[in-house]
Amino acid sequence: MRRLLLLLGILLLHRGRCFEFVIDGEWEDETSDLRDHQQRHKRAILTSEEQEDFEAIRGHDITVKSYKVESRITSRFAHTTVRSSVVNSGSKAQSIGFNVQIPKRAFISNFTMNVNGITFVGSVKEKTVARNLYAQARARGKAAGIVRCWTDMETFKTEVHVPPGSNIEFELHYQEMMHRKLGFYEHSLYLQPGRLVPQFQVDVYIFEPKGISMPSGCLLTCLSLGLCPQAHIVFKPNIQQQRKCDTCTDSAIDGVLTVKYDVNRDSNAGELQVSDGHFVHFFAPSELSPLPKNIVFVIDVSGSMWGVKMKQTVEAMQAILDDLTVDDQFSIIDFNHNVRCWSEELVPGSTIQIADAKKYIENIKPSGGTNINEALMRAVQMLVKASNQNQIDPRSVSMIILVSDGDPTVGEIKLSTIQKNVKRVMREEFSLFSVGIGFDVDYDFLERIAMDNRGTAQRIYANHDAAEQLRSFYSQVSAPLLRRIQVQFPENSVSDVTQNVFDKYFRGSELVVAGKVLPSDSDTLTSFTTASAVSLTHQQITKPAALDFLAKQQHSFNGFARQMWAYITIKQLISDRSLASTAAKKRRITQRIMALAVEHQFVTPLTALLVESDDAKERLLADSPKDSKQGCCSGPPPMAPVNVVYQHPPWVQITTPPPSEVEKGVVVNGQLISSKVSTKKLNTYFGTISIYYQPDGVSVTVSTSSIALSDGRTSELHQRHLVSCCPVLCFRLRVSIVKNSHVKITINNNIQVMVLLHRVWKKHPVNVDFLGIYIPNDNQYSPLVHGLIGQFSTEPEVSVYDVHEGLDPLKKEATMEVKGNKLLVTRGWQKDYRHDKKRGSNIYCWFIHNSGKGFIDGHYTDYIVPDLNSFLQTP
Repeated sequence: MRRLLLLLGILLLHRGRCFEFVIDGEWEDETSDLRDHQQRHKRAILTSEEQEDFEAIRGHDITVKSYKVESRITSRFAHTTVRSSVVNSGSKAQSIGFNVQIPKRAFISNFTMNVNGITFVGSVKEKTVARNLYAQARARGKAAGIVRCWTDMETFKTEVHVPPGSNIEFELHYQEMMHRKLGFYEHSLYLQPGRLVPQFQVDVYIFEPKGISMPSGCLLTCLSLGLCPQAHIVFKPNIQQQRKCDTCTDSAIDGVLTVKYDVNRDSNAGELQVSDGHFVHFFAPSELSPLPKNIVFVIDVSGSMWGVKMKQTVEAMQAILDDLTVDDQFSIIDFNHNVRCWSEELVPGSTIQIADAKKYIENIKPSGGTNINEALMRAVQMLVKASNQNQIDPRSVSMIILVSDGDPTVGEIKLSTIQKNVKRVMREEFSLFSVGIGFDVDYDFLERIAMDNRGTAQRIYANHDAAEQLRSFYSQVSAPLLRRIQVQFPENSVSDVTQNVFDKYFRGSELVVAGKVLPSDSDTLTSFTTASAVSLTHQQITKPAALDFLAKQQHSFNGFARQMWAYITIKQLISDRSLASTAAKKRRITQRIMALAVEHQFVTPLTALLVESDDAKERLLADSPKDSKQGCCSGPPPMAPVNVVYQHPPWVQITTPPPSEVEKGVVVNGQLISSKVSTKKLNTYFGTISIYYQPDGVSVTVSTSSIALSDGRTSELHQRHLVSCCPVLCFRLRVSIVKNSHVKITINNNIQVMVLLHRVWKKHPVNVDFLGIYIPNDNQYSPLVHGLIGQFSTEPEVSVYDVHEGLDPLKKEATMEVKGNKLLVTRGWQKDYRHDKKRGSNIYCWFIHNSGKGFIDGHYTDYIVPDLNSFLQTP
């Protein structure tokens, strides 16, 4: 699956708005932990099968008239609507499916369906109530079907059986809070229509009162100054642009569209928003020094880790260990059926210790079973011993990072017992973070045991990018800035406050507290934030009416604060329910979850979505899953981001090669396109030109329709939305853009490349838009420069003689002697469009036959690279 990565970086003012960027079951109790081992390992098979054939719209001989996705994000809370209109074009009745992948953390809030004029409208009810109503309809033979949603792998599925010629309209709503990681928020939309769609469109509206920004990269002034509180991103490919190739009938749209952004913050790093009788407090300081860390890495080396999993884990650990400083302390525990310690006690992160730890990890040979319980017990004992012996800095943060790919098979194997054992021995100042590798891991157990001990969990997918995924997760917890953070409010000013005491705060994340605002004579609301380990006291003041204007904002989602408060509260209650010490306490939490979910219309493991026709005679039931101990069997995983440039042909994948494989510097690559009609002579043109500056990891990719700037992320400008002159400064690279004319890229003030846009009549039967590339003679290159053009930065010695009439009277022929070769050459001319863009001026030159054989070094196929950012592999 490909992933479309859109970054809000290069933006422009437009008509007073900041920018338009175009381009079945029930909850299982913990007593069910002892599941059949074979059933556990079915998860990988089911996932991979469904990943291969997932389609948003399923059916034979159907016509998908439209597929539209709209997200409205207001203050980090997103409301997403997915709509599709389908016709049964076949001659027989059939079942038509509507499938949507949604983020794991999202709650479905509604689903409606119109079948031949009969409208089914959804409403969330307690699960037992919804099931009884559905059973009544089914007993009368009236139920049209059943809707199911699996939250473990984020898939919503429904089917409806309809006669030929039927028109069906599906509409699904879900809501989620976006979490800040590594300095930005990420909103992902899974786009897999499975076929060409006449009306395909994605709209993402963002409204952030403090202004939208990016943590780094190329930004225009409006973003830098926080003048852009709203954004609109549009993805609207036509039928031809959706095709995998010009004559293909398959859709190239098969991936994840991701929008990443951050918000502007005041120097105090706090933001207090009030709307619709509710408040949301955001806290994300950054100008603080990281606290020392005490880390015990607990690594699964059982037989199932053999191969790619272990190789990627070792690669990631090499980089992770390099991140440690002498102020940090660490050790490594590896386990299979036995448990081994690299060091029996914590040691400083010195150069010598790091080197020794790397050698230890490189020599690990996976084998045997999985004894998670004993490994975690040993890790906790190591931290406890260091604490008891005063070896731990009082300001430091102590944590265990568990990396495993499977279920326990040796020692204690009952998951609930392992969870209780770890909870019993862990001290309040310790945290446990879990990383699950692969599809067959019981991720929900790893998530529960982490959240039970003040940590988080993440699933890592065992592919070529697993090492980077593991490093990325470590980066989220590698820089603790604060401990014991508390957010408080004046007495009798607020009620029903969500969690307001936090164990740790990590750089690049965000703490969020929400609640209800009580009636008051005061026209302000104040919050106080304090933290230990460093001296920090923060006060935030806002007016309750500050965001009353939201209802008038086109880009905003009205009622966001009320829904966000309910969302956070329900999530926390679900976590509390799994840790309830008594049955009575568990029942009280259950009742609260159901009441809030029904009031705010969220499908949770304790509620269901009953979808009824207007007359309530026909019903469908959207049943939330069993506790996701069922495993990941409902759809494909989120994929690691791959930068994709949208152009013609529609998709070009760009990856960055490892530094060890490239010559450091600048590379200019091009991608060829052909004319619309094939003739005896194949006419090819440059459709895309990419300039990649490897030292800063910055690339500029120019196509005939857009310009993409990337520094590991991607920002895109479409030709029709460019201002007349748009200079952008990014690292040591300058990009100057003249609308519908050219792009000039200057690197380090000594290398310049101009890319010229050539437009043709859209209805021309043969010709297509193309690009021209111009490189000045005075560019300053290194002696290592090479490539089809680069090898001639220093002109070779050339001798042309024996000029005579050729087969074409207008084109003379001659012999050229170069590099010890004698070549037949033909006189001709090329067009230089730099000064006269329409007609150009003729530049006379000699044409070398046989694809430049004898004139260029090697064969022309030696200059074909795997992607636009690849460097030429020289001997």
